[in-house]
Amino acid sequence: MMGALDGLKVADFSWVGAGPRSTKDLADNGATVVKVESARRLDLGRRSPPFAGGDRKSPDASVFFAQTNTSKKSVTINLSDPRGVEVAKRLVAWADVVVENFGPGYMDRIGLGWETLQQLRPGIILASVSVAGRTGPMAGFRGYGNSAAAWSGHCDMTGWPGSEPHMPPFAYGDVVAPMMLTVAILSALEHRDRTGQGVHVDVSQIEAMVQVAGDLFAGMPDDKPANADPEMVPHGVFPCAPDGWIAISCETDAQWQALCTVLDAPDLHDRWPTAEARRADRVGLEAALTDLTRPMDGAALEAALVKAGVPAALVLDGRGLSEHPALNAAGHFVSVDHPVIGTAKMPAPPYRFSATPGRVGPSPCLGADNAEVFAEIGLTPAEIDTLIAEGALA
Repeated sequence: MMGALDGLKVADFSWVGAGPRSTKDLADNGATVVKVESARRLDLGRRSPPFAGGDRKSPDASVFFAQTNTSKKSVTINLSDPRGVEVAKRLVAWADVVVENFGPGYMDRIGLGWETLQQLRPGIILASVSVAGRTGPMAGFRGYGNSAAAWSGHCDMTGWPGSEPHMPPFAYGDVVAPMMLTVAILSALEHRDRTGQGVHVDVSQIEAMVQVAGDLFAGMPDDKPANADPEMVPHGVFPCAPDGWIAISCETDAQWQALCTVLDAPDLHDRWPTAEARRADRVGLEAALTDLTRPMDGAALEAALVKAGVPAALVLDGRGLSEHPALNAAGHFVSVDHPVIGTAKMPAPPYRFSATPGRVGPSPCLGADNAEVFAEIGLTPAEIDTLIAEGALA
């Protein structure tokens, strides 16, 4: 099935999440993405749970890795071996785009820095992503996605009032930065197509994190707001049956009236008839609302509120999300056959192209495409076998 990026060739040296999530976007849209790995130092994503069948030993059983690396190819190159670096240079000469998220300076140390890449492939795009970028006062800062959460203010503004800084439950920087990286790569490709000039794209996770929270900094109260909103009351999550939660927000008096009608609680409306009254007694209102929603069936309550025009949604867990009929009907989850994991649902791009829909394929097994890719960049079968046996392609 044709993809919007058919014909684009990407040498993907990135690992874990910050780079691979971006190259997944490219691969799902038709780009040929060759993931450069090494059995000597496995991508940490391959060691990340959950594992199919609980198999922690196989490098190909991680569902996290499978979801983050759909539609790619995999080759093994030992970048600590000069012969491996020479093979990597051949791959660079083949590629349109090189992506890496190593520590600052690593690519230069192994002989794959920006200046060298331009000589190997005039017009090359080098896309680098790191916690703090490659330039400026913080250049060289080392860390992970959670470091970016701390530096960008996310930890400070997250949590309940009076609580200590709260780390996001996953490396949120590894999710936000790839979105910026994908846009930057496509912009660099447009520039190359118009001018013939290559571009070194430098993405900072910290700055990407600031982008998605910047509107909050100017208006943050002295204490953490948790789920509260300065204007909307109620605005939060409330318990419901069986053992669930429902998010409810009311922006207007009409929505508040509709909520009280659905809950069959006219006294609630009489007690807090206006937005000013609701904001003045947020705690009391939400406590009363909690008592009303707790015994109610969550799914039925969600349907009734949505029908009445009240913004409301059940809080879904992972299973509820993957099984949600609307997401599945929209084609957001695609069943993909993987040689180790089996048939599993993988997330498709959250947008649709009418003429070039692309295709979500399985993530690659470690080194599964060595023979095909290395032959395409000019190595003979004998050379491949020798370099594998001697550890340069491992």
